Amino acid sequence: MSAGAERAGAERAGAERAGAERRHEAQTENLPEPAKVLPHRPPFLFVDEVTVIEPGRRAVGLWHLTGEEAFFAGHFPGRPTLPGVLMVEALAQLGGVAVLSDERFHGYLPLFGGIDRARFRRQVVPGETLELEVELDQLGSSAGRGHGTVTVEGKLAATASMLFVLVRP
Repeated sequence: MSAGAERAGAERAGAERAGAERRHEAQTENLPEPAKVLPHRPPFLFVDEVTVIEPGRRAVGLWHLTGEEAFFAGHFPGRPTLPGVLMVEALAQLGGVAVLSDERFHGYLPLFGGIDRARFRRQVVPGETLELEVELDQLGSSAGRGHGTVTVEGKLAATASMLFVLVRP
């Protein structure tokens, strides 16, 4: 192979790597609105805003609790507390935003396949904001795995590992 051909091949490889890196850069502008990405709707949409997205890799978002949410009336009367399972659901929804923001999975339906190692570390009450972060550890054509954390005012509230399946359109 000539020096010119080697140089051209190296330039193509470098351009391909740069393109792949750009596709996975964290976005903090032009962020997706959860309701435009997820099939969920109120009262079962638990991600209010996405603050960082790396399509197919990770997402960071917020869920603002107003106290008006219907589940607080029964969990627990006189001492409202966010159910831990809803923190895990919020993580799963944010993971769904990360998956569905990857152009390979537009139109798919992500469903829970399992929850592992869920831990709840702190009570969450009305008026607080949950800071959610999810990283996708594996993402295949029909399933994946990820893990997430929930913090409130910088304090760990919950962690979980999740499995999901992807239903084709």
